[in-house]
Amino acid sequence: MIEKRLADLRAAMEEKEIDCYIIPTGDFHNSEYVSEYFMVRKYFSGFTGSAGTLVVWRDKAALFTDGRYFIQAKRELRGSGIALMKMGEPGVPTLEELIEKELSKGQNIGFDGRVVTAEEGEKYEKAAEKKGGRVIWHLDLADRVWKNRPPIRNTRAYVLEEKYSGESSSAKLKRLRREMAKEGAQVHLLTTLDDIAWLFNLRADDVECCPVMLAYAIITEEKVFLFTGEAALTEEVKARFSEDKITFMKYDDFYGAVSSLVQERPGIRFLVCEKRINYRLKKELEKAVVINRPNPTTLMKAVKNPVEQENIRKAHLLDGIVVTKFMYWLKKNVGRLPMTEVSAARYLEALRAGCPSYLEPSFPTISAYGANGAVIHYSADEADCAALKARGMLMVDSGGHYLEGSTDITRTFVLGEITDEMKHHFTLTARAMLRLMNLRFLKGCRGVNLDMAAREVFWQEGLDYRHGTGHGVGYLLSVHEGPNGFRFRPPLSSGEDWEFTEGMVTTDEPGIYIEGSHGVRLENELLCRQGEKNEYGQFMYFENLTFVPIDLDGIDVNDMDAKERRMLNDYHRQVYAKLSPYFRGEELAWLAAATREI
Repeated sequence: MIEKRLADLRAAMEEKEIDCYIIPTGDFHNSEYVSEYFMVRKYFSGFTGSAGTLVVWRDKAALFTDGRYFIQAKRELRGSGIALMKMGEPGVPTLEELIEKELSKGQNIGFDGRVVTAEEGEKYEKAAEKKGGRVIWHLDLADRVWKNRPPIRNTRAYVLEEKYSGESSSAKLKRLRREMAKEGAQVHLLTTLDDIAWLFNLRADDVECCPVMLAYAIITEEKVFLFTGEAALTEEVKARFSEDKITFMKYDDFYGAVSSLVQERPGIRFLVCEKRINYRLKKELEKAVVINRPNPTTLMKAVKNPVEQENIRKAHLLDGIVVTKFMYWLKKNVGRLPMTEVSAARYLEALRAGCPSYLEPSFPTISAYGANGAVIHYSADEADCAALKARGMLMVDSGGHYLEGSTDITRTFVLGEITDEMKHHFTLTARAMLRLMNLRFLKGCRGVNLDMAAREVFWQEGLDYRHGTGHGVGYLLSVHEGPNGFRFRPPLSSGEDWEFTEGMVTTDEPGIYIEGSHGVRLENELLCRQGEKNEYGQFMYFENLTFVPIDLDGIDVNDMDAKERRMLNDYHRQVYAKLSPYFRGEELAWLAAATREI
């Protein structure tokens, strides 16, 4: 099937004089999760991971992805003829290096400029020009080849009330315009969906697991133009924004409106984050005066206001009750009731759905048993998933969108007998998570400064994990939100590693993955808070938000020092204090045992 699809794509490439066609993972807004219409890379490669780029030549193809997906991609690409390029591994060229090597003199590179970032598009343009060719960026070849392609999703939008958002859209627009004035900008272009949803306090269901609407926004000193699908524009939405001088326009008219502004108002200064726009928009702005800065809304929404913070605590309490009840059910019934990776995930989803303010999963649940746990972003297939047995471990990485906020939690559950190595790795992971959670640090630190607090226990044993230790979390937006995060390598973009500020929410999720054997990951969310201030400066700390037991059946007490045991015991005392009012009888007795002092 993949071979036939690639053959059809190559025929279209030949017709349009394209020698190398690039298919990234993304929509017109560089979103992490995309709707079915935009799953072009998946359609032509069969690879289902959330990150990767497919490159197709007339006679070969290659897929680039990162360490989270090496095992998964190897399995899913089998028999396709597509070479797996393990990004960051020794001897593996970058995508740009491979294109430059394979591209012959006079050959052309093609891609859909709406789904390629401005930064990437410029690299491809230079690579083509270097060989005497050109980029053909205005063609979406998938439209010519993909029969019965799903339509672009367009759902009804709704207003997030101020009791949840903590700030009106009018107040947010005023703040944004102050930042525009500081930069000397008359116009700000926003294309990122979470920024738009946050700014206007609007949510929808246009993107899987991310309650946003497909939209663009043009903000001037006095007016706002919001481009979106007609289905989003309910009378409630239109009425709410009448005082903000918002003009609603068709989604597809955005580029034309930008072009008109550039032509009709020469010298007008556009505030744009070039790392967050696509190549098509970059081309529209070639003759404009551009102020290239991070979107002001990116930092604004990352710093949660007091109302959001209090709501987030409520969301995590709801989620903690759900996941802990799931843990009780799982450990009590595994080996007694038939269950699989998929059925267990569905049971957890049903528990979440019982909460009145629950909306949807914040990302597709990872339910990985045994050796599948070594696949960092494993996706269980109902037709071919593992049956759970009363031995080994089950890793469940899941989360929910509630009106009170978004959650992201991972727990690895011990279902029965495990090896000494598994228990050692479980304990290493718990130690790492607890160390970062209990960190104190001076204001000014960034993710690259703090990551080692978790990762160091692995490095001491010659081990590591191929992902960041944590990412920012949005408020009923993307569960993976910048600019804050924990990582030991400096990020590719300087706009992705801001200093930690009070109000930022970040995950703490170290792990260990042994191919063919097992995987362990534990994840809590942390709220950055200000601590004491003295002659050395402003100290910061993390408030833990996640309250679910760490499975003591996986802990080897002898691997922990006295401080680490104290941290675990302190955490479990908090868990019991938070959750015990919501448990009764046998469940309460189990909770007491699950949070006992070690």
